[in-house]
Amino acid sequence: MPRVAINLILAFLAAAVLIGINETGYRQSTRALDRIEEHTRNRNALNRLLQQILDAETGSRGYLLTGDPRYLEPYNAALTEISKNLDQLRGAYPAAAPEAATLAQLTLDVQRKLTEMDLSVRMRKDGNEDAWKFVLLTDYGKERMDAIRGQAGKLVEGATQRIDEEQKQVRWSLEFPRLGIALVAFAALLAFYLYLRQSARLKRADEQQQAALQQERDQLEVQVRERTATLAQLATHLQQVREEERGHLARELHDELGALLTAAKLDVARLKSKLGAQAPEVGERLQHLTESLNSGIALKRRIIEDLRPSSLANLGLTAALEILAREFSERSGIEVALSLENVELDEPRQLTVYRIVQESLTNVGKYAEARQVGISVRDYANHVEVEVRDDGKGFDVAQVKASTHGLAGMRHRVEATGGRLSVESRPGAGTRIQAVLSKPAGTP
Repeated sequence: MPRVAINLILAFLAAAVLIGINETGYRQSTRALDRIEEHTRNRNALNRLLQQILDAETGSRGYLLTGDPRYLEPYNAALTEISKNLDQLRGAYPAAAPEAATLAQLTLDVQRKLTEMDLSVRMRKDGNEDAWKFVLLTDYGKERMDAIRGQAGKLVEGATQRIDEEQKQVRWSLEFPRLGIALVAFAALLAFYLYLRQSARLKRADEQQQAALQQERDQLEVQVRERTATLAQLATHLQQVREEERGHLARELHDELGALLTAAKLDVARLKSKLGAQAPEVGERLQHLTESLNSGIALKRRIIEDLRPSSLANLGLTAALEILAREFSERSGIEVALSLENVELDEPRQLTVYRIVQESLTNVGKYAEARQVGISVRDYANHVEVEVRDDGKGFDVAQVKASTHGLAGMRHRVEATGGRLSVESRPGAGTRIQAVLSKPAGTP
């Protein structure tokens, strides 16, 4: 910002200097042209004065020689114009002017010349032939005329000199702005060159900074991808470990706890057969114990199926999903519609499909408040499509909290097998969860 402010100030100063130079040259040229015009008027007035004196002298001599009054018309007209020109010259050369003395002498010589011509004309009118001829033949008129020409020549020469000086001033007034504009233009070009060089330097610095930032972003993206891949691998590993632990726990429960419960049930059956009907109260207790053992065995079977569904390994994916849907419908009272096609998938992908459906049904039972659920599995050439939809209250997908791990877990399961998961839901419009899993290589 300080550099920008300095540049703006320098630009304003350069513009002000340029305007000042131009305005100064304009005013000086205008004043010089006005003075040239004034001196030209004065010179023209002097030339007209000489011409008018010559016209008056010509008219008077024509009248003296011919006696024809018509020659007096140009004479009288010239006298009127001479008077006007003298008044104009006196206005142009005030008393303080250097030419005032010359003008005064010129005025005096003109008046003497006019007096001499007027005297000759009057004597001709009066018939005094000898007198006007004597005046005409003397050198007095020529002397007056030479004096007038000399004084007028001085004034004309002075006016011409003043015009030359003012013309020089005009040329200087034009040269000075020209030089100033050239200097300002050179300074502007220099400033523009410096600006371009500074801009190029800033551009290079910006490009270097952008390149450094881009390199840092690339490094960060590589790190993020590596961290994401590492976390994904860790999550997949933890999921596999979890499934293995579930399988191990299911086998332990099936083998150890199943054996214990079965043995206990057999022992109860032997005791019941030996006692017979001798102790009705003991028989009732044994019957209650048998029912409790049956409930424990059923609970054990349900826990095992939740941990590691044996139906998936023994009966296949379709039968396992049918059993899962039937048990869910019996527990929740929600109608489940199935549309299952036989698919050929490896064990990890079968387990993924089963867990997706299992998690979806769990969410429906907890949150959806649905009346009907539809489960479909479709087999395509290169992939398998799994869909779970309900007619529940739905939710806003954009408002799902990051702490909601159910959907995140399903998405990770699907993406870990190279598939994709999509969730569609709106408040009051139900929910649709769709997973697309690619078939493993070599699967028909």
